[in-house]
Amino acid sequence: MWSAKKNTDLVAKRGKPGAISNRHLSRAVVGWLLAGVMIYGHSAHADNADELFLSARAAYNERNSAALDAAAQSLQSQHYILAPYTEYWRLLLVLNQADKETVQGFLAQYDAFPFADRARGEWLKALARRQEWKTFFEEYPKFKRDDVAVSCYAADGGIQQGQEAAVLDGKALWMTGTELPANCEAVFDRLQQGGVLRAEDIWARVRLLLQGSRITVSKGVLQRLPGVDKANLKLLDRVYQNPQQVLEKRQISFVSRLGKELNLYALERLSRSQPALALDLWEKLHGNFDAADRNYLWGRFALHAARKHDPAALTYFQRAGNTPLDKDQQEWKARAAMRIGDWKALESIIAAMPETQQSEQVWQYWKARAFKAQQQVAAANAILVTLSKNNTYYGILAEEELGDVVTALPAAYKPDAEEIRVALNNPGIQRGLALRRLDMKWEAREEWRLASRDFDDKQLLAAAEVAFREGWYDVAINTADRTQALHDFALRYPTPYRDMMHGYAADNALDEAWVYGLIRQESRFVSWAKSVAGASGLMQIMPDTAKWIAKRMGMGDFKPAMINQLDTNLKFGTHYLRYTMDMMNEQPLMATAAYNAGPGRPKRWASDKPLEGAVYAETIPFSETRDYVKKVLGNSIYYSQQLGSKPQTLKQRLGVVPGIGAPVNPERD
Repeated sequence: MWSAKKNTDLVAKRGKPGAISNRHLSRAVVGWLLAGVMIYGHSAHADNADELFLSARAAYNERNSAALDAAAQSLQSQHYILAPYTEYWRLLLVLNQADKETVQGFLAQYDAFPFADRARGEWLKALARRQEWKTFFEEYPKFKRDDVAVSCYAADGGIQQGQEAAVLDGKALWMTGTELPANCEAVFDRLQQGGVLRAEDIWARVRLLLQGSRITVSKGVLQRLPGVDKANLKLLDRVYQNPQQVLEKRQISFVSRLGKELNLYALERLSRSQPALALDLWEKLHGNFDAADRNYLWGRFALHAARKHDPAALTYFQRAGNTPLDKDQQEWKARAAMRIGDWKALESIIAAMPETQQSEQVWQYWKARAFKAQQQVAAANAILVTLSKNNTYYGILAEEELGDVVTALPAAYKPDAEEIRVALNNPGIQRGLALRRLDMKWEAREEWRLASRDFDDKQLLAAAEVAFREGWYDVAINTADRTQALHDFALRYPTPYRDMMHGYAADNALDEAWVYGLIRQESRFVSWAKSVAGASGLMQIMPDTAKWIAKRMGMGDFKPAMINQLDTNLKFGTHYLRYTMDMMNEQPLMATAAYNAGPGRPKRWASDKPLEGAVYAETIPFSETRDYVKKVLGNSIYYSQQLGSKPQTLKQRLGVVPGIGAPVNPERD
């Protein structure tokens, strides 16, 4: 059972640094005592049940139905909290042969579990493969998950059943720049045979795929066109590998539609890495294309120029004429105007965006800034007042534009013992905690999300408090972040590991609020977090970077596994953050960007003249880094309040980026 000592430690981390709130302490102790020992007390019996459950999961993974059946029956007889998962695994093993009554009975019994909708999705796929469309369409409206394979089956079955809406659904599925599940080909075949999917639709998707350099998928789509053979597809490989050679040596004819599209792709691809050369070749070759193609390519040139902070980007957008701009192009057109300080152009560009795009906080803020720069103060303030009500990066900036500064956080709502008890007794939360205990992280989060889906603010904060006391910091943050009127910023912006953090931040002369803001964005305080790229721990350090830091610090006994140790990760991360600050001349904005994108890039993203930090942040070419720096620096404002640090506005943290004038070549292929 949790001891009072453990609870005081946890509550101390939530209160004022170094102090323990008696009010919080008594609430914590009472709350957990009222909750009882059901979840936290582990008897030998419970441990044996856990082991049996894990063996059931292993049996499922090995497709050992006999072992799974035996374990499931034993766990059911013990009323083990996670026993329903064994029933889910049993169903999956027989789903392709299961009858309607069996599956529907299962779904009705376990409807409150997150695996129910996954099971429904797999059953829908099985029904579609068996062409059992009547049952499929009875069940399909109940399916809630976003599963493209199921959507394709629904469109295909709907077309076969004569549903007119299914034709439109199938057509909508077609237009994507990503690879689709194999079963989607059947619905596209029907659409093409029926004359709904035309050659122009195929070319439109090819362009979309090539914009993302999805060569393999593009080849598959191209084969839907008559006359496209393997030799043609090899030409696409040639363009991808060496667009300059293809263009300079005129290796592909402009006579056919395929030839024109491949040459267009070659020009666009070259413009990403060698824009001047691409423009020079374009001047020689543009006569081979009609007006629509020329406008299209100018739109692509403009996008890449804007990402490179080329002042000519707006001119290129103008030369694109009336060609439709996608969301990315619309945004970079606005950033191009912002970068050169053309506020009138920025206002008109935002006004031309679709309503849904205009309403995003980012464009509301910059629209207000454009109004303000043109002395339209009343119009600007009308937007800023609404925007300032949001506890976000743009909400803070809006508040500062109005002359206010975040100097104190709103009074926190603290759930009482009864609210904590109710949260702990929620079956979904109990299962989430049990799954987390067994290291079934994904399933644990699924249970938590479903259990808290319809919670009001008080229930969310009670659940967040439960997660926090469990040390489940990322779930505590995500749950507390969802409140609308009642808030607890100590749960949104927790400060775990304070003793270690304070020491390492001080050793490296770093603002502790900034370091906490960075960790919150990097890992949400998940000490075992590992990114797709291989970064590890709280501060998400790459293996090679860790070796470099160890060598720099004179740690001859460093082993790669040490980076997963909490102490080592914080020690290395703060050391590297100090290094980025030194490299970026004490500019927190650029140092934050360097921590995410590497120390070589941020200076290349600077202008030849001093640039407002908010504009610099908004025009970072990498979307991941752009989002990252805004969230880290926004987080730091709230952490500054939590820690009682010296007050500093977000605009002060963003600062002014000095002019550097280095050449820029930021694009990733």
